[in-house]
Amino acid sequence: MLCLKHLNRSIQRYLSSVTKPLPADVKVLDHSYSRDKFTNITSRIASHVGRNLHLQKFHPLNIVQQRITNYFYQNFVSAGRSPIFSLYNNLSPIVSVNQNFDSLLIPKDHVSRCKSDCYYINSELLLRAHMTAHQSELLLAGLNNFLMVGDVYRRDEIDRSHYPAFHQLDAVRLRTRDELFPSDSSLQIFEQGNNTDSFGGQEKQACHTLEAAKLMEHELKSTLEGLATHLFGDVEYRWVDTQFPFTQPSWELEVFYNNDWLELLGCGIMRQPILTNSGISDRIGWAFGIGLERVAMCLYKIPDIRLFWSKDSGFLCQFKTHNINEAITYKEISQFPQCTNDLSFWLPENAEFSSNDFYDLVRSEGGDLVEQVQLIDNFVHPKNNKTSHCYRITYRHMQRTLTQREAGIIHNKIAQAAESRLFVTLRL
Repeated sequence: MLCLKHLNRSIQRYLSSVTKPLPADVKVLDHSYSRDKFTNITSRIASHVGRNLHLQKFHPLNIVQQRITNYFYQNFVSAGRSPIFSLYNNLSPIVSVNQNFDSLLIPKDHVSRCKSDCYYINSELLLRAHMTAHQSELLLAGLNNFLMVGDVYRRDEIDRSHYPAFHQLDAVRLRTRDELFPSDSSLQIFEQGNNTDSFGGQEKQACHTLEAAKLMEHELKSTLEGLATHLFGDVEYRWVDTQFPFTQPSWELEVFYNNDWLELLGCGIMRQPILTNSGISDRIGWAFGIGLERVAMCLYKIPDIRLFWSKDSGFLCQFKTHNINEAITYKEISQFPQCTNDLSFWLPENAEFSSNDFYDLVRSEGGDLVEQVQLIDNFVHPKNNKTSHCYRITYRHMQRTLTQREAGIIHNKIAQAAESRLFVTLRL
């Protein structure tokens, strides 16, 4: 027999779905888009679109963008001493599935396409998950050397170093045979056969000659080692082999900073089909991507990624400088105590559940008062095989003391929303 408590919860869920229907359209940047079963963007995430922190003068992300851009302007110049890299920092964050995935050769079953990882507007459009989404359109425009900077969006865990909206700078550089081998006409970019060679622990692409692949690797790594020195000074670094769908071979650059190894960026030799599909048949390319928040947090000792979205003058005024290379150390503006509450619930038996769904719900209900969410217990009942999760939610206000009563009100809103929207059953 169904107990009264469960019956009441079922009725509550039903009434919630009946009385609060989802709007027919999704609104982002003052444009409306049709909603479908893929739609998972929340109004809170949509509110971040258009903030363009990387374009705001004296914002730490703008300063980091300028420092990286200046490095490329100074180190890659034409015969007339003009910069050969062009900068694109105001591209629309709303992209197509083709731009974000297909054009980059990301397989249909790749995990990065999942709704649990991305913010979909509908089945055809999403908020870009990386700046590389614009790579093919700029290649099709005939560009050979360019930088792309902007805000990107991913559904992720909640802590001091993760936020669903952050900023990336990507770069692409293409080289012709004559540029790579100006004094030796016998050397080529492309193999006549279908040969591969292993170097540096990875295989080059079959279409590339070993000479071209090695020369591109040398230029790429030398460029990025110079960038690391430009940003962090005389720093120890190391290269780590990795894999990306759109480059081969691929590497990550790590720097030893503040007594720890920091993953600074990912890079590699561009997969040739990306160029071929963009109408480019006579060039080979390299590319890399770097997160601006990660660099800024290290350079300026910023302890919490939420601070980048703050409009508080106590934060922003610290970065007012006319020398972008100035050493700035952030001074803490929030020394206020944390409030911590736990939330336990049984997962739904007849519906899918993702922790990222819960994190999104927490952000929607708690906003930036939520400092961290941790899954502290994952329990499977030995008799009925039901699974329960317990999450520890840490709240902290950045400008004043948050009382436990205030945190409790927010916590209860999160609990009620989890019941009605994720169909979990609270463990009381």
